[in-house]
Amino acid sequence: MKSAYELAMERLDKSGPAAAPLTGAQKARLAEIDRLYQGKIAEREIFLQQQLTAALAAQKLDEADQVRKQIAGEKARLEEEREAEKERVRRGK
Repeated sequence: MKSAYELAMERLDKSGPAAAPLTGAQKARLAEIDRLYQGKIAEREIFLQQQLTAALAAQKLDEADQVRKQIAGEKARLEEEREAEKERVRRGK
């Protein structure tokens, strides 16, 4: 007997589109998207690290915590944007 999980995975495989192999152009675009977003993430981290250093030097711990949260939030947002862009490329749009 199959478990409920195995049955659900079989249904998902049947109902979902088969993963089409990526073309060379799609692979190149995915690599370009990765490079672009790595640059954006690095740019924001450098800018916000400078703010964090300044806040710590001035003993503004509340401000430093806010900057740390901002760093994490912006990094997560940019990574989410990157994955959405890559998914559009994978779907051929």
